[in-house]
Amino acid sequence: MNARQVQKFVMRYLEATDCHIVEKHPAYVTVKLSPEADKRLTNRSYYWSFVERTGAPPETMTFTFVFDPDKLKAEAEAKQRQSEAKSRQSAASPQASQLLGPSGQPIAGDSILSRYFGITPAPLGTGRIPREEVTFGSKRLLQLFDVVKAEGRHVQLFEEPSAADRRSAESSGYVSYLMVNVKIELACDMKRDELHSFGVDLSTGELHESFIETVAGKKLTPRLPPRVYIARPAVSLTRARTIVEQHVEKLLKRYDHSWAAAAHERLMDELSRVDGYYEDAVKAAGDEVRREVEKQWNKRREEIDWQYRPKIRVSVINGGLFHLKRP
Repeated sequence: MNARQVQKFVMRYLEATDCHIVEKHPAYVTVKLSPEADKRLTNRSYYWSFVERTGAPPETMTFTFVFDPDKLKAEAEAKQRQSEAKSRQSAASPQASQLLGPSGQPIAGDSILSRYFGITPAPLGTGRIPREEVTFGSKRLLQLFDVVKAEGRHVQLFEEPSAADRRSAESSGYVSYLMVNVKIELACDMKRDELHSFGVDLSTGELHESFIETVAGKKLTPRLPPRVYIARPAVSLTRARTIVEQHVEKLLKRYDHSWAAAAHERLMDELSRVDGYYEDAVKAAGDEVRREVEKQWNKRREEIDWQYRPKIRVSVINGGLFHLKRP
């Protein structure tokens, strides 16, 4: 991910959790977290337990998240050069040389007294705002990934009506779909991952592949739109889940599994090499070290078995209920 993609992802999360954007810049954003985001990102469980027990108004934290540190540094250096140039111009002007202190004596433009009496006053701050770099691989971005993954594993969304449907006085019927995004891992000493998206029509039990492409172009909302009713499902969620599982099993049976046979051959070849080496080592070892050599032998066999033995793993990434207009 580049800086723009990271910034887009973070801004979507901040907006989705109703955070207050204090300042937005191409290289950073200053934001006052919402209570929901503060609970997830600041690790202040004791503070939030106190707020919930006492009913005190919560005070959330403010952060500056930097997405492009190089750009921000370049802008700061440019401003510093401009400030130094203006200071030199002010020091060279006749007016600057006539500034007087409380004793009536002239004050030099770069002296300690000139800064003390307001020639270059320090800005009045409102407190230090923590600044963090949110770049690809940073701890804060990894934390955001974990939060979004945990919070977004299950969703329920409704398709927004079109302008014509909103103007219509008639109610619109929606059909419910169970969407399940699945990852299939074909693993041995090499690995291949496949992502599949399945949608089960809860009114008919029909399964649709690549269902995420169906909902990708639709405007969705977490709230039930007005003048919309949801058709009562004829298929339960348990039955819909079973339909997906059975389809994945049929899909795997149609695969070409020659890769697994080749991986098994490599496994047996590696085990024979290790066995040949350690058999000689055990024979040559004395009674005192033989047990340690056998322990290493077994451990090495387990490592090779884990690395080369062909495996198929199926895991659910996320899913949810999607209520869409009747096709």
